[in-house]
Amino acid sequence: MTETLPLDGRSLTLEQFLAVVRGGCAVSLTPEARQAVAQSRRAVERAVAAGRPVYGVTTGFGAMSNHAVPPARARELQTSLIRSHASGAGPALPRDIVRGLILLRVNSLVRGHSGVRGELVALLVELLNRGLVPYIPEQGSVGASGDLAPLAHLGLAMMGEGEFIDRAGSRVAASAMLQAEGIAPLSFVEKE
Repeated sequence: MTETLPLDGRSLTLEQFLAVVRGGCAVSLTPEARQAVAQSRRAVERAVAAGRPVYGVTTGFGAMSNHAVPPARARELQTSLIRSHASGAGPALPRDIVRGLILLRVNSLVRGHSGVRGELVALLVELLNRGLVPYIPEQGSVGASGDLAPLAHLGLAMMGEGEFIDRAGSRVAASAMLQAEGIAPLSFVEKE
């Protein structure tokens, strides 16, 4: 296996997954993956600019899906969603489970079907490559997919509001960890 694993969203093997999650193999994105992410982001930006109703992007969620979200508040909607769904409790998931979650999320996002920015994917890659592990509690989730609360805790850490687990196993404020690593917190935008 190469020192750095290029991710394309289609060819990740179990051996490669374990090399990253347990072995610390670094990851990168293929040019095609970067292009797919950028292309899907442009589609979201066009929809927002046109004022088209897009569930959870330019509208509310659930019972509020018929209510338009003013453009000035659309980004606030994403941040509020993350904060409201970060509802887990208990001890942290093991490091390799969290690394696996991040790796699979990157591998999914680079297929180009999510509409997220390249900056978001780049930060996830940076977390993996630097061995930074957000605090994601073992218990609690929201929704049928079962991943909303864990992903919300990941999002909180990326925003600098959650926590990370340091190499000694202690919980550390995300803002302090990101600052120590020289990483700017991410401000989420529409569809993220």
